[in-house]
Amino acid sequence: MQKLAAFLFYDLMGWKFSGAMPGVKKCVIIVAPHTSNFDFILGLIVREVLQLKINYIGKHSLFRPPWGWFFRKTGGTPIDRGKSSDTVKATARIFKEREEFRLALSPEGTRKKVDQWKTGFYYISLAAEVPIVMVAFDYGRKEVKYSEPFYPSGNIENDFMVIRQFFEGVVGKVAERS
Repeated sequence: MQKLAAFLFYDLMGWKFSGAMPGVKKCVIIVAPHTSNFDFILGLIVREVLQLKINYIGKHSLFRPPWGWFFRKTGGTPIDRGKSSDTVKATARIFKEREEFRLALSPEGTRKKVDQWKTGFYYISLAAEVPIVMVAFDYGRKEVKYSEPFYPSGNIENDFMVIRQFFEGVVGKVAERS
């Protein structure tokens, strides 16, 4: 499967990596910009090329039949995202329970263009005491770019300036939503 993924990624699609995925067993991976459903497919291909276990969380209803098996097989973990639940605490608990957990998510929280990112990933990182790894899917350069592990300070304004700087100039699949 890795050979097929590498063929798709490098040869058929013409993509490359910039930097390397840090060798951490636990982290919050923020992948941006998220402008298309294809980003999920690209993420699965990248994960297979790297041969790295990368997870994601999804609303618990996704994990029911008939498609629950698919979401679990692709690294999904169900979570109750209802108003009465605390998603940050619930996700931090998953980090504590597992020896290895790399949580990938989209900081925009949608494929639409947004003016401001959601902050959940930041607070999950703080609560779980794990770094944030920034990953850019740059369709303009056909490049997957990685940051070094970034440990948030708790000063969200300063930390977001660093995070935004990493993604500066990156173009999503649907460029006008970047």
